[in-house]
Amino acid sequence: MWKRFMVVFAVMSISLSYLYMRLYNIATNAEYQSTAISQGRYVLTVNKTYGTIYDRNMIPLNNNSYKHIAAVNPSIEGISHINKYSLDKNQDYNEMLYELPFLCDVSDDCENIADVRVLRVTNRVPDHQTAVHLIGYTRDNVGVSGIEYSFDYILRNECFVEKVVFEIDANGNVLEGSDIEYERENKGEFAVITTIDKDIQMICETAGKNIEKGAIVVMTPDGEIRAMASFPDFDVNKLEESLDDENKPFINRALLSYNVGSIFKLVTAATAIEQGKTTDFIYECKGYTEVNGKIFRCHKHSGHGELNMAEAMKESCNTYFIELSKELDNLELINTAKKFGFGEKIYLANGITSHSGNVQNETDLEIPAEKANMSFGQGKLTATPLQIARMTAIIANGGLSPEINLIKGTVENENILYKVKSKPERVVDFETAYILRKIMEYSVNNEVSNANPLNVTAAGKTSTAQTGIFDENGNEVLQAWFTGYFPSDSPEYIVTVFVEDGETGNSSAAPIFREIAEKITMLEKEQVAEICGKTLTEISS
Repeated sequence: MWKRFMVVFAVMSISLSYLYMRLYNIATNAEYQSTAISQGRYVLTVNKTYGTIYDRNMIPLNNNSYKHIAAVNPSIEGISHINKYSLDKNQDYNEMLYELPFLCDVSDDCENIADVRVLRVTNRVPDHQTAVHLIGYTRDNVGVSGIEYSFDYILRNECFVEKVVFEIDANGNVLEGSDIEYERENKGEFAVITTIDKDIQMICETAGKNIEKGAIVVMTPDGEIRAMASFPDFDVNKLEESLDDENKPFINRALLSYNVGSIFKLVTAATAIEQGKTTDFIYECKGYTEVNGKIFRCHKHSGHGELNMAEAMKESCNTYFIELSKELDNLELINTAKKFGFGEKIYLANGITSHSGNVQNETDLEIPAEKANMSFGQGKLTATPLQIARMTAIIANGGLSPEINLIKGTVENENILYKVKSKPERVVDFETAYILRKIMEYSVNNEVSNANPLNVTAAGKTSTAQTGIFDENGNEVLQAWFTGYFPSDSPEYIVTVFVEDGETGNSSAAPIFREIAEKITMLEKEQVAEICGKTLTEISS
């Protein structure tokens, strides 16, 4: 008797627990909380589209892919049909327990039947998010990083709400033979318009696909960022897979500071020219030089021989610039570096700011060896790829420093608010910038450079920066750079390529610059051909 009582008690307990859990789930399920049952209608919210992030041409960078959602009346026919196309059968089984209409993700080949309505709705995050470090991601519909975080107050506004409506009887059952109605409510446009060009961004991401760690920045001479790619990237839909990645994919390396190396020789040269030291400064490189008892070696141990400034820049001769720096005023060298943006953060948006990097001060340069290091971009000097791109833009822009922009404007409830750009500031004389441009052209237009594109003229400078860090084999970790612009006679694009743990600037970074320059030039020709209605061959000829 006692055993019998215990069995009955156990069965009742299990039944009551199941009933309680089912009622609890129905009461707390977010989807059913948003469901309205009134006047014979059962409403399910299928999708909410929040604010879009656009490129400069109003091409969406998110909200640009689609998925298929089925609204299902849980009849035998409806369940049987949806089971063939469901993308998450376990989740759908749980929904069926409620015996109420439900929504489920289905494959795009799922067809409509009487008890199933398939809808193609906007998917905010595609399988591969372009410019993922800039766009960022959300958690629980709150911006966590990137533009999603910076403009959360705009982007979290609902733009479109899509719903399905089932007709039901007094007992809550779907009326047999009734249609599943679709409703779409337009609540207005909320958006962020960036300066990014989606096509150029994709060119950079493709060109850098073999960069294990590094960054690419493309901007215009007037400071508008057309592309910013950091490697490795991450999958917004699978964030957990990147959490323990030793390469730290969540870091935007375009905004992180690194050892600079020979690119800084452009600043040393600018300081010399501004101080009246002409490009006629001649030095004979013997492979080494001595500074206050310390030996500095050139990368070519046998020496380059007699060099002028252009030749020294092309050969990237360290000892030439060490000797040139001896002629320069310490404060002028520091001030010129600062005017070029070294040591200064670049603010792009709330939460998107480049590191300031580091530039030597007067006390540092009282040590002759530190001044020698600074002259060719070593020692305490560090900068971000974005800062290097700005430095290059100043040269390409005739000595004017532009405001760096990522955001073109915002859209708030249909009203477009464009950002007001500040006027550029003079950094060096036009003549100084002109000389630097000619030197950079000379550095690229030769048979040794791997940066020289086939379909456009270009100018630039390589860099192979020492870090003072050595791997397990005793080899020093090097940072490879190339920064330049094209076309050389009338600059339209600035491109800076950074490869962390690279080999040399000419072997690791320069070929990527060349590929980007060639593909952007080809892209522009294709766009002109499309506008003119001509073939690419006709345009090229």
